[in-house]
Amino acid sequence: VTSTSKMATKAPAKTAKPKTPKQKGVPGQGTTVKDVSAASFIAAYAAHLKKTNWIKLPNWVDLVKTGKAKELAPLDPDWYYVRAASVARKIYLRGGVGVGKLRTVYGGNKRRGPRPEKFTQASAGILRHVVQQLEAIGVVEKNPGSRGGRRISQDGQRDLDRIAGRVSKLA
Repeated sequence: VTSTSKMATKAPAKTAKPKTPKQKGVPGQGTTVKDVSAASFIAAYAAHLKKTNWIKLPNWVDLVKTGKAKELAPLDPDWYYVRAASVARKIYLRGGVGVGKLRTVYGGNKRRGPRPEKFTQASAGILRHVVQQLEAIGVVEKNPGSRGGRRISQDGQRDLDRIAGRVSKLA
């Protein structure tokens, strides 16, 4: 048996239409938050929130820790904008997220000296304030489902996708 006869007995392979690759960052192509890296998007959206001055910083922003597992307050003076951008991204990716779930996401291990570490949740007051600020500017809205929580609004999705498009053009 020759190699040509083996090839002749096989069924011809189906030819699929060649897919055009999705170009990221091109207007009209639909770049979303899922298409860009988390760190670059959060940095860009935090800068956008700070520049537009939409979020009102609380007067306790320089005094508070982000959770009881932390020893010090954040060193970055713009940490509140970064946390707001991160929370907006989390709500974008997972709709129906409430403050309780965000506490678990942003929590960490408390170091207890020679005893084993123990997981503790993040501060609810900070996350509640961030979510309320995002709701006030129209980025998130209350989830009408029975589970509650917050989801991204249409205006918020458009805003976040626009920022993601800018980030993908720079990358």
